[in-house]
Amino acid sequence: MIVVATDDFELYHDVVDELRERGVAFTTREPGATLPERTRVVISSPDDALSVPAGIESVVATAGDGGARRAVERAVSILRGGGGRTVVGVDPGTRPGLAVLSGDTVVAAFQVPLADAVDTVRREVADAPDPLVRIGDGARLQGAQLVNDLDDVTVELVDETGTTPYLGTGARGMGDVLAAVNIARLPGDEIGSREIEPTAGELQRIKDRSRRQSADDRTIDEGLARRVAAGDLTVAEALEAHRGRDRGVADSGDADE
Repeated sequence: MIVVATDDFELYHDVVDELRERGVAFTTREPGATLPERTRVVISSPDDALSVPAGIESVVATAGDGGARRAVERAVSILRGGGGRTVVGVDPGTRPGLAVLSGDTVVAAFQVPLADAVDTVRREVADAPDPLVRIGDGARLQGAQLVNDLDDVTVELVDETGTTPYLGTGARGMGDVLAAVNIARLPGDEIGSREIEPTAGELQRIKDRSRRQSADDRTIDEGLARRVAAGDLTVAEALEAHRGRDRGVADSGDADE
């Protein structure tokens, strides 16, 4: 059983809401009160300074910024016997699929824009001892960007062949997330950085994407496309840089007249 024992009003309500949303059985106690016999996990805040008896796991959390969610995920994982290493699987792309596993249990899943992926991964592993991130080797440019930006956590590059499952009726849009789950469960090769030279086709696809995103039917040049491929610029930033060059040329021409 999970017991919520905290004087932190905000954390208490956040944790209770998370537990109810998952349909998990729990009870509450005042900090310091006797715990029920069947207690397996106690959730509290750092300020509660609880003394938890031997044989009972303690999960300490703070309110806000997903703290309650992660505490509940950790507690549920302990109940299910999945209290192992935190592993994040990433199926790279322009909107990567992310899956967070604690042992064999999937505790969270996301699909976010590439620009938000690194922050999401860092947030999910912030409190985990010795976390591991496994990134699929497809979508080379986006994958390399993620590998290089996650320089403060152990990263493995995984052969993602066959990780995307068949999607039946009603499962549309879930492929990247399910692939991320499979990637998280596959061993890979540890990697600290990844340098990729974009092919002509990859650069052309970036340029084509810039035209589709542009409101003024604009296509960035190869130099800017290379910076997008390297992760130095987003397509939107490259388009603005391209417009800035045109404005600079126009201003110079006006000055000469």
